Amino acid sequence: MPRPDNRPDNIQEYVVEAEQALLLQYISTAILRDHTPTKLKSMLRHRQFAVNSVPTTRYDAPLRRGDRVGINFDRSFAEFRHPRIELVYEDEHLLIINKGYGILSMGTDRVKEGTAYSIMREYVKANDPRAKVFIVHRLDRDTSGLMLLAKTEQAKETLQHNWNNMVTERRYVAVVEGEIEPPAGVVQSYLAENSQYEVYSTPDKNAGQLAITRYRTLRTSGKASLVELQLDTGRKNQIRVHMKDLGHPIIGDRKYGGIISPIKRLALHAQTLCFRHPVTDEAMSFEAPIPSSFFALLGRPNRR
Repeated sequence: MPRPDNRPDNIQEYVVEAEQALLLQYISTAILRDHTPTKLKSMLRHRQFAVNSVPTTRYDAPLRRGDRVGINFDRSFAEFRHPRIELVYEDEHLLIINKGYGILSMGTDRVKEGTAYSIMREYVKANDPRAKVFIVHRLDRDTSGLMLLAKTEQAKETLQHNWNNMVTERRYVAVVEGEIEPPAGVVQSYLAENSQYEVYSTPDKNAGQLAITRYRTLRTSGKASLVELQLDTGRKNQIRVHMKDLGHPIIGDRKYGGIISPIKRLALHAQTLCFRHPVTDEAMSFEAPIPSSFFALLGRPNRR
């Protein structure tokens, strides 16, 4: 994030020439040979080292030929802090955040700042003015939870062009009005959008895009139910429309049939995101805790 005093950092960057090495050992033998081990350990502890623009405190962070080691000689690299966004994971290619509700994923004609995109762009540029951020997928403004961003155009393109193959699991949780019967099932329809930007289901496959949502009730109080939702497709407002189609709109979703709104937000949360890393092909799995306010909506459960 931007420095409060606006004082520029003294950051130098070095390209790794060894085939492979460990961070602190490489810095001590190839870059800062005049620094004592005590001084180097202090710099490491204070987040003054970065690998490929990602600050680290790992003495054994692996390096390979061509990697960029950044050293901030004056102070720590900028650390991400925001009251409504949690940085869950970062590497040189990706960012995973837990977005709070009420925050746009990216800007509109009227709103440019205060979006997930602008906040994360500000963060990466604080550590490297050349850094960029790319939106890979979006969450609705009033949906909280896990969101994936890329730090390179290559990573973004790879993920977007192979989304259905690389994303192995996306699960949401929602609190819906009433009790769904049966408690588990599949909703399938074609989704279209009207001139008021409202998405609706249609049986006409030529009029919309196929959308498939799998649901399972986790807890219910009769008046409200905590439901786990898994997406086979990722269409705009898909979950919200399908819950409306079932006759059990998401609590707080006045646009799609919701009547009550006791927590003054849409009770929808992107809980789980699993995918193959676009560069390393490593299996990545992340989970964001269910907001405590969701459980308050259930009151005393009567079964399940």
